[in-house]
Amino acid sequence: MQKSFNWQALVVRFILLTTAGLVGAMSVIVFLAPFDIAPAGISGVAVIMNLKLGTPIGLVTLLGNIPIQYLAYRMLGGWQIVAATVYVLVVYSIGLDILAPIFPKDGVSTNVLLNALFGGIIGGVGSGLAYRAGATFGGTSTLARILQERFGTPLSSTYLYTNLATIGLAGVVLGWEGALYATVALAMDGAVSDYILEGPSVIRTSVIITDHPQEVAQVILTELGRGVTGWEATGMFTGEKRTVLYVTISRSQINILRQLVISADSGAFMVIGQGHVAYGQGFKRVKPRLGE
Repeated sequence: MQKSFNWQALVVRFILLTTAGLVGAMSVIVFLAPFDIAPAGISGVAVIMNLKLGTPIGLVTLLGNIPIQYLAYRMLGGWQIVAATVYVLVVYSIGLDILAPIFPKDGVSTNVLLNALFGGIIGGVGSGLAYRAGATFGGTSTLARILQERFGTPLSSTYLYTNLATIGLAGVVLGWEGALYATVALAMDGAVSDYILEGPSVIRTSVIITDHPQEVAQVILTELGRGVTGWEATGMFTGEKRTVLYVTISRSQINILRQLVISADSGAFMVIGQGHVAYGQGFKRVKPRLGE
């Protein structure tokens, strides 16, 4: 039976992509460009050219992305891969030039550090919304994906190097103080976009090595209501067989878990890890992807 097309998901995706483009444009217009803070990637080059040559930021951003998106079309599998990114780029580029007269030309604050921070925060919201809708802001993020597919270069490394190149150019042209502020904005952008994409770090994972697996597992199941997974392992130093238990809990349950494990096996070895989100029974429901 053929699956019906989900128009509601498509509308939600369209709203997310549009909002992402406009929010990203606002971060540049209101906070970054008025204080000579160049954003990362092609947008940063566009801001530098605007400050030195007076060229429109949006138009240069759009034109600079054309060859990159063409490469993405050829190397990443056709227009379906780049269509959402192209749409965000169009909204973003038009927004940069159309919205500029609406907002104060000198920004909303005279504090450069505040502008770098909030420029990064607002830009990160836009990036995170674009990522959630299956797109990017093009430029260096798309280029990083192409290089990863072509040469196996790690995505994070390529994205970092290309953005640092833009910031370095901003330092040479606009001064190194502006480049430092641009680095602050870049760091905030990355942190906020990760938060928007993955959510807050609200879960914890625990690995417990114990000689009393039944007692430890039972007290966790009874008192916390969390599922426990166990498997046999061998200590490489002692050669002894022990049981490893794995459990996912909420952040507020860390102290309770520690007390419960100690009460069941005072000699247990326990490691607490950090996670962003858990899907499945007892945690978040798995949602279908946008457009499905």
